[in-house]
Amino acid sequence: MNEQENNIQDENLASVDPTSEESTDQSEETIEERLQQELANANDKYARLFAEFDNYKKRTSKERVELIQSASKDVLAKLLPILDDFDRALDAMQTAQDIESVKQGIDLVNQKFKRTLANEGLKEMENLIGQPFDAEYQEAITAIPAPSEELKNKVIDVVEKGYFLNDKVIRFAKVVIGQ
Repeated sequence: MNEQENNIQDENLASVDPTSEESTDQSEETIEERLQQELANANDKYARLFAEFDNYKKRTSKERVELIQSASKDVLAKLLPILDDFDRALDAMQTAQDIESVKQGIDLVNQKFKRTLANEGLKEMENLIGQPFDAEYQEAITAIPAPSEELKNKVIDVVEKGYFLNDKVIRFAKVVIGQ
C-alpha cells in the first residue's frame, strides 16, 4: 500500500463518529439483555414443564392405585354372596339330619364360586396327568420312578392345581413327574 492510501484510511478512521461506537456498545448490551431474558424464559419454561411432568407422574400413579383398589372391590363384592352361602351351609350343618342335602348344598356353593371366578377370567389348568412336563406351566415338586416307560418325563400326579388369569399363569401347577 502506498502512503496516499494510508493517509486516506487514517482520515476515514479519524472521521468515525464516536457515537457509533457507543451505539455498538448499546446494541451489544441490548442483545445481551435480550439473550439473558430468553434464557430466563427458557429456564422458567423448563421448570414449569418439569413440575407439570412430576405432577403427571404422581397423578397417574395415584390413578393406578385407585384402579387396582376398585378392581379388588368389584371382585370382592361378587364373592360376598358366596360367603353368605357358605355361612348358611355351616348353619345348616349344625342342625341338619340329612347329610346328603348338606353335601349337595356345599357342592352348589362350590359350583357358584368356580363360576364367579371363571367370569372374572380365572381358568383351571386341566388334563395334566399323562401330559409331558412343561416348566412354563408346572412346578415339579418331586420325581418318582415312572410306573411305565410311556410315563417318563410326564405328569403322574397333580398335588396342587394351577390357574390362568386371562391366559397368564397366576399359579403354577405343582406336579409329580415320572423318571
